[in-house]
Amino acid sequence: MPLLLLMPPADSLCFSSSRTRLCFFRKFNFNLGRRQRVARECKASFITTPDSFEVGRLIGSYGFMNVTSYSGSQSGIDIDYLPADVGRLRAQDVGEGSVKIRLYEGRITQGPLRGTPVIFKVTFHFIGSLIYFKLFISLNLAYSMYYQCSIVCKNLYSLIVGHLYIICCLQWLAFEKHGKYTAADYAKVTSEKMSKDRDLGEQKLWNPFEKDETIKRRRYFITKLLQDTFRGLAYMHDRDRLHQSLGPASVVLNTIVEKDAAYLVPRLRDLAFSVDIRTLWHSRYSEIEGDSRTLSEGLWRRARSAGAFTPMDKRAFGIADDIYEAGLLFAFIAFIPFCEAGVMDSLSLRRLLENTFQLDVQAMREYCSADDRLLEAVKFLDLGNGAGWELLQAMLNRDFRQRPIAEAVLNHRFMAGAFL
Repeated sequence: MPLLLLMPPADSLCFSSSRTRLCFFRKFNFNLGRRQRVARECKASFITTPDSFEVGRLIGSYGFMNVTSYSGSQSGIDIDYLPADVGRLRAQDVGEGSVKIRLYEGRITQGPLRGTPVIFKVTFHFIGSLIYFKLFISLNLAYSMYYQCSIVCKNLYSLIVGHLYIICCLQWLAFEKHGKYTAADYAKVTSEKMSKDRDLGEQKLWNPFEKDETIKRRRYFITKLLQDTFRGLAYMHDRDRLHQSLGPASVVLNTIVEKDAAYLVPRLRDLAFSVDIRTLWHSRYSEIEGDSRTLSEGLWRRARSAGAFTPMDKRAFGIADDIYEAGLLFAFIAFIPFCEAGVMDSLSLRRLLENTFQLDVQAMREYCSADDRLLEAVKFLDLGNGAGWELLQAMLNRDFRQRPIAEAVLNHRFMAGAFL
């Protein structure tokens, strides 16, 4: 059973018939460009027989888009250095990607993990896209192996327990099931509930304190969601990994019930697109055969446009790029759950921040405070004398050198939840 993979860095690979065990030795600790060779063997086992699994219902599907051309902003303002290209929504050709993914529920039916619930990520491709298909599968396996061989972080969704190679254009990856909801699902369900409550009006039997208690629970739930999301991001950055795909759909939740906030455990997923910063110092850290660094070319191109030429400057830019996207995620989570359905979505929120107000958060606050439909979101960010707006402005700072690191975001007074 061939695996489309060359592990980074791999000194030995070994396979068995019913389970695939991949072994390699990590020989380094990497810290700001200085390497120390430390031998530590890492092992992980994948179940590779279809009979070991039972497939359940289809959860959903998703794909990717291809950007085939790009032209910068026509406004005369040089904003090419902004992360993920602030002007990218203005002038580019976007097409549907050729790699498709379906998600299924399932469970393990044999062995010591029998009965363990899993999520199947089924990846397939169309004619002409085999190279991207192989790259996507290899990255999923490689980064899962990397995190399985690191100190466990509960806020990363990275553990693969099975890999099934069915036919040349179809691959099944089985992940431990830590939740089937995402932050996007939570925001959607919550905003729809707000619309339903509005429609019921006086028919809804509120007690005098129920609405206030609901808002308090929501604020606590959202704060905990954000705290654990940034813990996962800080964990990655401490190990010289950039997420590079942060968004509401990349945060998995084990519950979306606000009363169960004490048991909430958010986890970052989509780690196949993460970038290894160590490649800036040495080519041996190329992730997979065929050099997956092509996926980070856009990042380093933006870094050069921003004046980051040395490895240290590029590292700082990459971390700041993640923080910028995390800032947009922060804005999404702070706004959408407090709005009725249809009032705001992620795209309109991003356009409001980047295009309308040119990242001037205070100007956006004045605009939102004049709209009664957005008042609850404004009040949430107003806590602590505007601590939420202060943090959002810092994360979306035009100068990447002025953005806080993930650890600093965690330590910010708004994120501490002292106002709840």
